[in-house]
Amino acid sequence: MHATPLQTGTVNAMLINLLYKLTQILIRFILGLNGGVVVKGRENIPREGGVIIAANHISYIDPPLIGAVLPRRATFMARKGLFEIPGLRWAMKQTAIPVDRQRTRPSTIKEAVRRLKKGEVVALFPEGRRSETGELLEGKRGIGMLVSLSGVPVVPALITGSDRALPVDARWLKRARITVVFDKPIYYTSIHEKDYPADLVYEDITRKIMTSIGELKESCK
Repeated sequence: MHATPLQTGTVNAMLINLLYKLTQILIRFILGLNGGVVVKGRENIPREGGVIIAANHISYIDPPLIGAVLPRRATFMARKGLFEIPGLRWAMKQTAIPVDRQRTRPSTIKEAVRRLKKGEVVALFPEGRRSETGELLEGKRGIGMLVSLSGVPVVPALITGSDRALPVDARWLKRARITVVFDKPIYYTSIHEKDYPADLVYEDITRKIMTSIGELKESCK
């Protein structure tokens, strides 16, 4: 008796979820031995429904770090070059949506919005790249577009210490304490009532999100 495509798909989904949870545990274990990870505000993340996690980006370990401390499984927006690395290709396809840094493709936004409206968590770094100085960079309007089209809340997040754990050009982890702070979710439903051109709406939302992350950074000094 052969398994149906539906049964096969269910088994595959269960295996992927199990691997995701095991990877979370492994990452938390490694970082715990390496100086520890402190997570604050985890209760601010909605337990159900679509939500965007928007964090600053100061180290290459930020994506697995965020994935490891979130209470819900997340899909990441990641640069498409990572999908071409043999050792990462399969994992990236299971956990991320490829993003072309040179030109945001409509299909990328469409897929992210589809997942958000389906009730999933999408995590991204609005700056679009890692900050080598630790200072916040200007946010890309793509996140404003996602918020406007999906209507889901945004949880600003601040990461500190990961740049010491894995500095620029470092080959392996250095001992450092990492902190991740999740702020209260922000809702932008009221902004849709304004008769603004779409581009200005996207830029305005992006600016508000980056301001929130900046304020979180100031409050944590």
